[in-house]
Amino acid sequence: MRSLLTKSLLILLLLVNTAYAAADPLPSWNDTIAKKAIITFVDEVTKAGSPHFVPPAERVATFDNDGTLWSEQPLYFPEIFVLDRFKAIASQHPEWQKNPELKAVLDGDLKSVPLDLDVYARAGYTTTEFEQSVKDWATTARHPKTGKLYTEMVYQPMRELLDYLRANGFKTYIVSGGCIDFMRPWTEKAYGIPPEQVVGSSVKMQMEIRDGKPVLVYLPEINFIDDGPGKVIGIEQNIGRRPIMAFGNSDGDLQMLQWTTAGSGPRFALLVHHTDAQREWAYDRTSAIGRLDKALDEAQAKGWTVVDMKKDWKIIYVFQKK
Repeated sequence: MRSLLTKSLLILLLLVNTAYAAADPLPSWNDTIAKKAIITFVDEVTKAGSPHFVPPAERVATFDNDGTLWSEQPLYFPEIFVLDRFKAIASQHPEWQKNPELKAVLDGDLKSVPLDLDVYARAGYTTTEFEQSVKDWATTARHPKTGKLYTEMVYQPMRELLDYLRANGFKTYIVSGGCIDFMRPWTEKAYGIPPEQVVGSSVKMQMEIRDGKPVLVYLPEINFIDDGPGKVIGIEQNIGRRPIMAFGNSDGDLQMLQWTTAGSGPRFALLVHHTDAQREWAYDRTSAIGRLDKALDEAQAKGWTVVDMKKDWKIIYVFQKK
């Protein structure tokens, strides 16, 4: 009799826990204003009969990547990749030793990294060759502080948010200053965002015939910078719909949030504020990486949602999920 009662209690607890998990779409978020604002907005735009109902085709949400979906310290992760690749292929380019800026990078001086280092890491290589180099890096390179793969340093609360939005008929896009060819090989696995829903900076390329087959080859020239006002242009050119939700963490995302909230109907903007020096990093107005200054002022003036990582998130990274 006692064992039967114990078994019944265990089943009841399991059912209660399962029901709670199903009822809470963002379990890694604390029950604060930020979480409530997200859920309230999603409910309002997805509930049939709501005065703020938005048809599924118009439910577009855009996300910055660095500092919004994964960490960005001590350097932007795309920059760390470029530096690693630049050094890995340096032996194939002895002419780089004659360029003072490039030689300085090879010698470990990161104070004067050329802005076009991305170009040198790609020029002359095919898109297939470069994609493989990204995949190799993503499965081997580890962060100097955590020792984790960079793709494991995705924010668990934001991963839940992406899943929650998609479960409610949203189409989720990355709109990042990082290069699209760096992000596309791994974003679907890390975020559930397929390559065609990644908008980013790019390097020019051309089609060539190599060994009798057509290939795309990178040229030594930047094509597009998807940062600041460039993000709005990238959204218009690649998505063709103004988002109703936008998420960022820095002044580089300001124009994307302005563009999103300037549209008609219900609008939502959110900034991730890095406030947790113990579990991640704490930085904002004076940081050289992910500076959050003007955008923070505008968020406060316009009532945008600001996530305080220390207060609003129970855990930070996907690898901490139990």
